[in-house]
Amino acid sequence: MKPTKSKLFPLLLLSASISMATMSYAAEMSVQAGNNIAVVQTQAGAVQGYVQNGVVTYKGVPYATAERFMPPQKVANWQGEKLALTYGEVCPQVAMDGRSFFFTGPEMTEGESCLNLNVWSPSVSDGKKRAVMVWIHGGGFQSGASNDLDSYDGANLARTGDVVVVSVNHRLNAMGFLDLSAYGKQYKNSANLGMQDLVASLEWVKENIAQFGGDPNNVTIFGESGGGAKVLTLMAMPSAKGLFHKAVVQSGAVEKMGMTLTDPKISRRVTELTLKNLGVKSTALYRLNEFTPAQINAAGSKALKQAGEEFKIPAILGGGYSLSWMPSLDGKLIPQQPVGEKYPEIAKDIPLLIGSNLTEWESFPLQMDLQNSQKSNRFTWTESETMDRLKAKYGNKTDEIVAAFREAYPNRMIADALYVDSFLRTPALKTARLKADQQGAPVYNYIFSWDTPVFNSVPMSYHTSEIAFVFNNIERMAQATGGGKDAQALADKMSRAWINFAKTGNPNAEGLPQWDAYTRENGKVMIFDNQPEVKPHHDEKLQRLLAPNYNF
Repeated sequence: MKPTKSKLFPLLLLSASISMATMSYAAEMSVQAGNNIAVVQTQAGAVQGYVQNGVVTYKGVPYATAERFMPPQKVANWQGEKLALTYGEVCPQVAMDGRSFFFTGPEMTEGESCLNLNVWSPSVSDGKKRAVMVWIHGGGFQSGASNDLDSYDGANLARTGDVVVVSVNHRLNAMGFLDLSAYGKQYKNSANLGMQDLVASLEWVKENIAQFGGDPNNVTIFGESGGGAKVLTLMAMPSAKGLFHKAVVQSGAVEKMGMTLTDPKISRRVTELTLKNLGVKSTALYRLNEFTPAQINAAGSKALKQAGEEFKIPAILGGGYSLSWMPSLDGKLIPQQPVGEKYPEIAKDIPLLIGSNLTEWESFPLQMDLQNSQKSNRFTWTESETMDRLKAKYGNKTDEIVAAFREAYPNRMIADALYVDSFLRTPALKTARLKADQQGAPVYNYIFSWDTPVFNSVPMSYHTSEIAFVFNNIERMAQATGGGKDAQALADKMSRAWINFAKTGNPNAEGLPQWDAYTRENGKVMIFDNQPEVKPHHDEKLQRLLAPNYNF
């Protein structure tokens, strides 16, 4: 495929002889290190990684294997040492619009042998058990990869936080979510293969991460955008229970994609239309192997549009009717909506950290048209021009919205009110409230309002901009963050909050004000900016004006 840019142990045995064998096996798990290489014995075989700047790194480690439209299976054992020095294949993609100067990543190769993961660890030989942070990439459920963006690199987070970082690839789009369940028992779970892959990756972590210096009993899953939606979905899956212990959702709470999932009636109709678009009869599904993933996805994308129009389902982003690839509420693997009108009981004891960015998609058009937005922007407009734009967008609610914006953000320009996001902010607040209502493990809420100084701050706090701060990759992402001491200072605080949450379930960190768990009553929100602060009910009034029909 051509390169593409994107994103139990065995049961306890009681006999003395088998105990001796277990001791022998443990001896085989010893780590060989030297010459900047490190070999670790996984349950399937030895993998060789490398040491760079004090971080041991393994890339492209297979965690499962799968035939097309079939569930993931354990990897067959191998002999010798498997090199884990470069990123593996990424799962077949459906292109997404929105690439710009701010999105950088390596050239990647698509392929169906893509169930692999990457590990960064401070040490694999010192006997420590570190908190494990498993990153789930964005791109909705249709695109993206574990190394999609340079900001996903886990080395700095592992080094500065003394944690083990894992990032994962899994099947996407039609290849991971085509509902063939009506056509035979072998396809009964095909609608949620991509989620099964993620469960398989967490099972791999549970079985193997101790050899990489991690604690299998202290695992946090965290993800942004579609990755955050996958985190929410995993929290509602019985098969994932016990495989992770804390969760972080960054800009990923969206109705109809993660919070709520597709009705099986609709997912089956999408499949009917996909097969029709391919010219494949339901009695001849073997013919699906004749097509490339790109051909199947072309037929599937057309089917999503057709089914959206047929069922009159508004597109999640943009106008018209359309569907997007996502898991199906099949009643088995996913027995209830992850975030319906109550939070799933299965996730009651899992601490949650959830938030979004101030401008998200609202400022995205500015960076997609930098040539013009640099000439005409909120810094160049007169006061009357700003008010004209506000009235054009908000109509007779302009005065109320401006007043609520001043109250929430007293130190920002009034023109910034044009770009406040509610699409991701209000679902994040709803999710936080439903989680708090359980009166179980705590939930912490944040908003990231730091504006990049790049291009005169025109792009503001756009979708994905917080990731470099979470991973402490300010310099690595200098073209998007501008580098500099302010960005680094905030990254040190923000990444430490994520690290502390992963370690203890509490994100409070040095340099940050006291961050209390969120409740409906206190409404406590951490605002991440050059001067972080915590406010009660920070933007609630503003959000109710921006999204008057949304119940949160």
